[in-house]
Amino acid sequence: MQIKFVRLSPNAEPPTRGTPGAAGLDLCACLSEPVVIEPGKAETIPLGFAAEIPSGYGGFVLSRSGIGSRGIVVAQGVGLIDSDYRGEWCVPLRNLGEEPHTVSPGDRVAQVVFMRAEAGEFIEVESMWELSKTSRGERGFGSTGN
Repeated sequence: MQIKFVRLSPNAEPPTRGTPGAAGLDLCACLSEPVVIEPGKAETIPLGFAAEIPSGYGGFVLSRSGIGSRGIVVAQGVGLIDSDYRGEWCVPLRNLGEEPHTVSPGDRVAQVVFMRAEAGEFIEVESMWELSKTSRGERGFGSTGN
């Protein structure tokens, strides 16, 4: 899949794969100076580019395992970039650690994976009896064990 992008800053780095088999493409900070993320705080990190994700797909922004294991994660868990978004890509990062973390210009801060994203449409029915039956039924959190 090809993703068109435009640099909004001369310092922007295009997303790249770390290895040929990598599912995600690394996203790099486009900063003029380092940003410190204090413990328990979040900072939005600009990436310096805009892109066109093909219709029917979404860009799912995930934490990188290296910095994620040290407590620097995508602030909302998983970010989603819709196919019709054309603004600058940014990544909100949260510091779950106990020490300040410095993000420097060009640092790999997250990764993006492109997946099919079907647009669902909710159709209201009159009763629970109109929903199909399953072996799980209404059992929710923890219903299958831990």
